[in-house]
Amino acid sequence: MKFRLALLVLFIALRPAHAAPAQDDRRVSVALLDMGGTPTASRVAERLSKALASVKVKGASLAPLDRGMSAAAARGVGYAGSLNLTLAEARTLGAAVGCDFFVTGDVQTVRRSSSARPVYYEAYASVFVVSSRTGRLVVWERPAAEAGTAAEAEAALLAALDKSAVLYAGAVAVEAEREERERFDPPDAAHAPVIDLSTDEGAAANKDLREPAPFRRLRPAYTDAASRAEAEATVDALVDIGADGEVSDVRVVRWAGFGLDEEVVSTVRRMHFRPAQREGEAVPVRVLLRYNFRKPPKS
Repeated sequence: MKFRLALLVLFIALRPAHAAPAQDDRRVSVALLDMGGTPTASRVAERLSKALASVKVKGASLAPLDRGMSAAAARGVGYAGSLNLTLAEARTLGAAVGCDFFVTGDVQTVRRSSSARPVYYEAYASVFVVSSRTGRLVVWERPAAEAGTAAEAEAALLAALDKSAVLYAGAVAVEAEREERERFDPPDAAHAPVIDLSTDEGAAANKDLREPAPFRRLRPAYTDAASRAEAEATVDALVDIGADGEVSDVRVVRWAGFGLDEEVVSTVRRMHFRPAQREGEAVPVRVLLRYNFRKPPKS
């Protein structure tokens, strides 16, 4: 009996490491919300849910939640499919659903025509992956497929999304790891205190302050991706402006995807301001800049 017990202990000790289930992977819950009211949207959400569950990523085990319960929870807080949320709205939605990340979007199959192709079909999916903890838009994508029939276009789109699931899962794993680091080691705050003019309360409390003004107003471009999606959206950015009038930090607090957020950040960082002043002395401030986007009319 002692000999058999010794053999058992030896077997366990020598068992290859890969034979044991991974203990280091953190479970990350992902909710697939409604992606439109079409049958195609339902099939895309179901396909994405299964694809995300099957993707293996280092350090995380993705666990899609029940779609019906997630959708019901989202509707319960009034979510109607918006792809233009503030960080606070996204956090509230994620908390109501009870997930670490959620996926939302818009899926359509539409009939098209052109001079080269009298009739064809396009199936597309605007996919937004969002963190419930921070409200940040983690990744967005708009895969599309064209074919002679609606069924063929949809099949091609579903195949493309199987590959895209790897991108989404990887982005979720990276963001989850970053959020975990920030929990225990938050990023440094600005070295100099700033006067916050980004809220009504802050502006009211600093009426004696002359607000900063840009020497030249730059307008973020309406991106090609936004044009293809015919997106109408608002991007809000918190901007820290130093006493020297230079932009030290830009943080998007209402995102829109389609490359518009990045365009806003890039544009604001190129701006130079007449600094804010109080009693003739330049002071650092934080302001909220808002940019509205819509597709330009055809000329």
